[in-house]
Amino acid sequence: MTSTPKALRYAIIGAGMAGVLAAIKLKERGEQFTVYEKAAKIGGTWRENRYPGLTCDVPAHAYTYSFEPYAEWRNYYATGSEVQGYFEYVADKYGILPSIRFGCEVVSTVFDDARQVWTLGLANGETVEADVVIAASGVLHHPKMPDIPGLDTFAGKAFHTARWDDSAQIDGAKVGLIGCGSTGIQIVTAINKQVDKLVHFQRSPQWVMPVPQFEYTDEERAAFRSNPELMDAIRYNEEYIGAIKRFTDGVTDIEGPEMHEIEEVCRQNLENSIPDPELREKLRPNYRAACKRLIYSWCYYEEVQHPAVFVETGRIERIEPTGVRMQDGTFHELDTLILATGFQADRFIRPTTVLGAGGISLDHVWERRPTAYLAVTLPGFPNFFMLNGPTGPVGNFSLIDIAERQWTYIDQLIEQLRSGHARSVVPTQAAFDDYETRRVAAAKKTIFGSGCTSWYLDNEGVPATWPWSYDAFADAMAAPVMEDYALIA
Repeated sequence: MTSTPKALRYAIIGAGMAGVLAAIKLKERGEQFTVYEKAAKIGGTWRENRYPGLTCDVPAHAYTYSFEPYAEWRNYYATGSEVQGYFEYVADKYGILPSIRFGCEVVSTVFDDARQVWTLGLANGETVEADVVIAASGVLHHPKMPDIPGLDTFAGKAFHTARWDDSAQIDGAKVGLIGCGSTGIQIVTAINKQVDKLVHFQRSPQWVMPVPQFEYTDEERAAFRSNPELMDAIRYNEEYIGAIKRFTDGVTDIEGPEMHEIEEVCRQNLENSIPDPELREKLRPNYRAACKRLIYSWCYYEEVQHPAVFVETGRIERIEPTGVRMQDGTFHELDTLILATGFQADRFIRPTTVLGAGGISLDHVWERRPTAYLAVTLPGFPNFFMLNGPTGPVGNFSLIDIAERQWTYIDQLIEQLRSGHARSVVPTQAAFDDYETRRVAAAKKTIFGSGCTSWYLDNEGVPATWPWSYDAFADAMAAPVMEDYALIA
């Protein structure tokens, strides 16, 4: 083992929330790094998505970096444009923008066994080298288009919500909206009063958790500026932290009191909010609450009752030039068709070609399902670290917090390289196999595996998530178990 400290070269792939975090942390250490971002500006999913009604479903003061609270939030739950503005503000404040190469897509990253370095191939034909690769490419950035016959024949504007078309006719128009995840729900609440008719096509309805929403006054924002502890009081509010614990405990103990409490709150919200029995039954899911990602909304049940909104729960047969034909023969004439059909959540860094030690392909390793040891590293891929990678915690809580905890873990592994104790660090196959065996067995027993379809499930129907408590994740990220890693001199 060498013990000579080494200056490392870092490549960060993606300038969304996690990539900005990694850049800030490396800059604080005085490290040499470059961020490669395929788009023209930072933001990741908050850059890609700008549909009407876009709102973060984590309280704004909890959806910030722990080291950079933000006094300027306008509402308890922030709009998408506010969140994007926050990340732009942070990137500028911490001086990382000069280290980001925009419009620079990484198409390949290949490990050189002899030299223990990564070579990144860029879309412009350039190649660059790095000792460490941080994959911060995110999850929700490859739109999933529905496979519906005739979609390409629609005469009006038809587009995915992550590719919002500002020229599309909404005001006074007949609009169809396919999909009822968080995106579809938020769009209903935003445009229902603008349209002539809004047909909301729902493959399956969603359970809705009621939450508060309110504006912060100028006086409150001034108080936040003068006393940051007021922001921490919201971020670490016992009720909010308790809700996270209730959720994660409920997910992993599906017959426990926490899950029954979540189900009862959602059921009462439906029963008490929708007086029309026909509409109420249309909106009643046939699966357990939290099996799909819970919808957090303060107004959906009110807005969906607007006279312009029609909830369609039948099956679509095909799309025709002027509208949507249902299997029962019903035809919905439409001017505009909005596709809130989600993302290919199994892509992560792909379609980038990643070849690890000995030429092992990430596509091959992930042929069955995308996975990673503790959601961060993979055997066969030395000095390759993922933020918000596969099998990480998912749910109604801040992924910024997840990424910060992961960085704490990653930074300790990188210290083995900085200090000169090793040239490369990689998890052992035995550690990974043990983790994945335990994870799959536990994941099948979570609420996510209780019988619904969702983007949480892999091709075999196994939840592709962290299946234990949030506290267990925090403990795992506090420090690596070095016996689970091989250090290569």
